Amino acid sequence: MSPADPPSPLHPVRDGVRIAVRLTPRASSDRVLGVALDEAGEAVLRVQVTAAPEDGRANAALAALLAKRWRLPKSSIAVVQGQAARRKVLHIAGEAQLLAARIREAMARDG
Repeated sequence: MSPADPPSPLHPVRDGVRIAVRLTPRASSDRVLGVALDEAGEAVLRVQVTAAPEDGRANAALAALLAKRWRLPKSSIAVVQGQAARRKVLHIAGEAQLLAARIREAMARDG
């Protein structure tokens, strides 16, 4: 990444990619708002879901929304950090380079 490249919440790992997310539950609609910097200055993908943060419903809605938007199986997306927090880290299983390219393309469309 060159200094001119914007920060990315997406990080390839050996068995897929990790992505930092800032989730807002109980929103008026399910939508991906795009990449922003959090309080610590780290890039996160901002997402809103209508589901309440009870019994894992907001996390399930997050996985379903991203799976549909990125054309991935829901089973490939798991919350690996921050299950009960607004800031989460998702692991998306698969071939890292292909996933990263597909997700970056989708994030560029989302703005």
